[in-house]
Amino acid sequence: MKFNLIFGHKVPDTDSVCAAIALAYLKNKINEKSIPYVLGNVNTETKFVLDYFNVETPKLLDNVKLQVKDLNYEKTKPLMSNVSIHYAYKYMNENTLRTLPIVDEHNKLLGVITMKNIAMSLINTDESKIEALYNNIIETLNAKQIVRVDDTIVGEIIVAAFYEKTLKHNITFNEKSIVIVGDRYDVIEYAIERKVKLIIVTGNLDIPEKYINSAKKNRVNIISSPLKSYQTTKNLCFSKSVNEIMNKNDIIMFNENEYVGECKEEIENSKHSKFPVVTKYKKYLGILSRRHLINPTRKKVILVDHNESVQSVDGLMEADILEIVDHHKIGDIRTSLPINFRNMTLGSTNTIIYQLFKENNIEIDKSVAGLMISGIISDTLMFKSPTTTQKDRETVDKLAEILGIDVYEYSMQMFKAGTSLKGKSIEEVFYQDYKEFVSDEIKVGVSQVFTLSIDEIMIKKDEYIKLINNIKSEKEFLLNIMAVTDIINEGSYIFYSTLQENIVKNIFNLVEVYQGIYVPNCVSRKKQIVPGIMNVIQYM
Repeated sequence: MKFNLIFGHKVPDTDSVCAAIALAYLKNKINEKSIPYVLGNVNTETKFVLDYFNVETPKLLDNVKLQVKDLNYEKTKPLMSNVSIHYAYKYMNENTLRTLPIVDEHNKLLGVITMKNIAMSLINTDESKIEALYNNIIETLNAKQIVRVDDTIVGEIIVAAFYEKTLKHNITFNEKSIVIVGDRYDVIEYAIERKVKLIIVTGNLDIPEKYINSAKKNRVNIISSPLKSYQTTKNLCFSKSVNEIMNKNDIIMFNENEYVGECKEEIENSKHSKFPVVTKYKKYLGILSRRHLINPTRKKVILVDHNESVQSVDGLMEADILEIVDHHKIGDIRTSLPINFRNMTLGSTNTIIYQLFKENNIEIDKSVAGLMISGIISDTLMFKSPTTTQKDRETVDKLAEILGIDVYEYSMQMFKAGTSLKGKSIEEVFYQDYKEFVSDEIKVGVSQVFTLSIDEIMIKKDEYIKLINNIKSEKEFLLNIMAVTDIINEGSYIFYSTLQENIVKNIFNLVEVYQGIYVPNCVSRKKQIVPGIMNVIQYM
């Protein structure tokens, strides 16, 4: 069964992670099978929340690019390497197959055979010798077992068309002889005396008990074939195992996790038309052909807390977007079909998801309520952000009733855990909540760091500025900013890429500007910082 993949933006924060988990819970309750994911490592605040409510961190999703496993390739049943050529030929005809995979007892791919392989084996085979399983000879000739001593038959084929005296004079029977004979009991008796490997009695004739007993005593295999001697001889070569004729080397196969984009050129340029699909352990899964590339089954995804491609998962355009739940400005993501798009001017995506629970009349589990209230508290900075609405406050009150917690006390624990910079490198601090934005092909980057003490940043101020400048140069940004937001005092300290003072002045309406300048009443990247940046960009 295919599952919907639900995830937030590339740099996960508490609102996006909790929204993905909560929405997946809701979707599963209404029988829309879904799995939450994250696109990066969760920050310390989010980890605190997940641990507090005993919820597992969602698995990491690298991309949603089309993979071989997303294609509707043929689940062709493979055959074991010890089956006869005759059985394989019959199976391929009955199922109109051009390529047949061959596996071992553990379903590991050993090779493939085609009708061409079978045809060439008939042309090139040495019809005077054979090595085949006893069972395969029975199956190929539609014969009956009379005496069975060996599981494998190896020897030289002799068609006993002469009388016994002539045979004794011209042909020597030995323990490697495979004798094909009709109703010549004298020849049968002679062959048993010579302890040949196998006697194939043609014409479906009855074999007297005395010969059967003698064959058992002399350890001679006997088979009764319903075919005439000529047909028996002709068909016997088909009893060889497919292992002898299959392609074993230089097989073009694809791992189920390989990306279609990387396989496509090799498939289109190959002289072959069929390709085995295997697991990373080379276990056989199916057969892929060029036509399977036409209408692939794309991954089904639901986006939360973002709707801009630069913030989303790699390969997004190769997936089918089913739904978006967000509270940010409308971005650049496009879809080929109409989708459910819930975008509301609220302080948190989790406030929207709470409404979805109510609309679907689904009871909210305590752990899910804990995640949702955490997402709202985090994104609204406990209602200090200008993005906060009355609906956010009301939702927190309702969720707090389910949980039975003191919201202020819990929020302080959460913020304390989230703002701790202990043990983190400057890169980890900068990237823990970092987003990129594009407008008219102009790119900017904005990191937001929440703290209860600016001193931890100021003592490494020069290192942060150097990092900000390096990122701007590497990514060819117009501007790169780090806003260090003081939750208690409700303002932000601004650090920016060097020589961008005039742009920063205009963004924040400042008279003067310097690294680490404090901007009061500035706590929201979404509603204050990014709109200011976009307003400046449009006049450049």
